[in-house]
Amino acid sequence: MIFTNQFVKLTESDEKVYIQTLKKGLALKEFEIILRQYPRIKLSHFALLKKSLLNEMDQPVQIGEWLPVCEIDISKDGMSAYIIVHETNNTIQNNIETIKKLIKDVLKENHVIHGIKELDVVSLITGKPYEIAVGTQPVKGNDAKVEYLEIPERKPIIRDDGRADFFDMNFIFEIKEGAWLGEKTPASEGIEGINIFGNPVAAPPGKDVSIKFDPHSAYEVEEDGKVVIRAKTTGVVEHRQGLISVNRHLPIIGDVGIETGNIQFDGSISIRGTVQNGYSVTANGDISIEGIDGVTGAKLIQSIEGDIYIRGGIFGNNETQVIAGGNIFVKHVNDANLSAGNEIIIGSYSLGSNLEAAKILVDERKGKIIGGKAVALNTIVTAIAGNHLERRTELIINNSDKKKALEVIQKKAANLKIIHEEIIQLSTHLNPLIQYKEQLTGQQLAVVDEKILYLNDLKKSAEKLDQEIKHLMQGYQQVGKEKIVVRKEAFPGTFIDIGFKSSHLTKKQKGTFLIEFGELNV
Repeated sequence: MIFTNQFVKLTESDEKVYIQTLKKGLALKEFEIILRQYPRIKLSHFALLKKSLLNEMDQPVQIGEWLPVCEIDISKDGMSAYIIVHETNNTIQNNIETIKKLIKDVLKENHVIHGIKELDVVSLITGKPYEIAVGTQPVKGNDAKVEYLEIPERKPIIRDDGRADFFDMNFIFEIKEGAWLGEKTPASEGIEGINIFGNPVAAPPGKDVSIKFDPHSAYEVEEDGKVVIRAKTTGVVEHRQGLISVNRHLPIIGDVGIETGNIQFDGSISIRGTVQNGYSVTANGDISIEGIDGVTGAKLIQSIEGDIYIRGGIFGNNETQVIAGGNIFVKHVNDANLSAGNEIIIGSYSLGSNLEAAKILVDERKGKIIGGKAVALNTIVTAIAGNHLERRTELIINNSDKKKALEVIQKKAANLKIIHEEIIQLSTHLNPLIQYKEQLTGQQLAVVDEKILYLNDLKKSAEKLDQEIKHLMQGYQQVGKEKIVVRKEAFPGTFIDIGFKSSHLTKKQKGTFLIEFGELNV
């Protein structure tokens, strides 16, 4: 028996609550008052209750469940548990020790043994859940960390007067064989957690990060638990296609001329003097020409993959060609042809020269482009364009077709996917062989070594292609944002061309020229 009066009788059997109406007339609100005295009753058949109160009954009818004094709610992941006490506050206050014992019994019955918290039973509120146990969360391992040798940034020093100083750029950064190039601290294992049942909870390991280097010029070795990258040879440190590498270095103490002949070198070249009239220098890596008088009448200066730095100026006599896969840094240029895959940066002026690059940047405080043609993919910046004699000076943004640019990117991305699939397939095949390398015959070892070299070449190709795609994506994102900036003065005779829109200036102007609402804002 739970409760009885002249109207109803409430009973419990097998944790089920039943009602029997003895006499009609008990209002639903009055019944709710009775329920509040018995918080262990949980109604589950409300419609049946309403119907039962309207009719006298010979047999009891189930209307709910009889809750335990203490109920536990355990999270699905087993990392927390909550206790709910289904007794009136008065009952709790009068039976504190009993309630404490019941809570302990419930925890024991449900095998909760870890992270149990002490509850203030005196302050418990009927029906409110209280956290009684919390597991120890696992700790994720530390991510792998990669550090590389810091290479001085290639840019001219800006003097107090705002002008660029091209006489000190730390262009060639040479190191010795065995020098430290970088290191990787491997990812660590995490710390296991413990759930409320005392069982271990696996911890996620730290995220791995690959260390990127050119295997032809550097090697990795384990030192003090780290993977350290060191130079295979003395040379010039560079970042090429996203890989740190050491290029062969050819230092030339004097000039390139009669004594040396034309120079062609698979690496980087530093020339203490100049390149004499009619002579050529070609390198796969960077070229640094450090003579303060610059270059006069050289035939060709070409870096296939790297940057070119000419400390002085260029007097080209309409014959000199300077071509770089990366950037060109020069103090000034007269009557020469310059082409760069990335940027042309000029410290003072360009006179009667043809410039072609993704960006052409002439000192925006006092720099000048006078005569000739400057053709860029997205940006041209100068302080002055043309001169008071109205010499024709062409500033052109060769706007690319966005649809064609996207097609090129997609084609390269498809090729990159094929290379990645081949790398995965070859790595899967090689890994077991490398583990048991000691057991292989000489002929088998030779085959494995050959495949490892091929795998390294594939990875290098993938890195190079990935860098090309990133470069193309940057250009693609700039389509529609092209601009020509003339900070101080563009003289009459200056020709502005962006995409298919052009204008021949007939009066002095300055500012940022671009396409607005489909038209050139001149």
